[in-house]
Amino acid sequence: MDKIDIPSMNTMSDCINNLTKKGYTEDFQAGPKGLKALSDNLLYSPFDVCISNFYRFEGQNDPSDNAIVYLIETHDGKKGMLIDAYGANASTKISDFVKAVEDFQKKV
Repeated sequence: MDKIDIPSMNTMSDCINNLTKKGYTEDFQAGPKGLKALSDNLLYSPFDVCISNFYRFEGQNDPSDNAIVYLIETHDGKKGMLIDAYGANASTKISDFVKAVEDFQKKV
């Protein structure tokens, strides 16, 4: 996986815009059956993807504004983002999927 160099990371919007320019254009959604690419509804298991990087953002005044952007690359060449809250507001579906991906990658 390529290392991503992003010059402006002040806000999540800046990060997402820069990542999109770098080719991370797919939007992903985690669900009970796996990770879904929203452009074509293809499903991916934790074995089919790599989390190449992630970025955390903290809300200025409200902890509920904390977010994390995961960079996802699939076995068939899709590159995109999976966005979640972190902390108390994190999605268990996303957390479970990310943990499964990390566990698989540790075994390789």
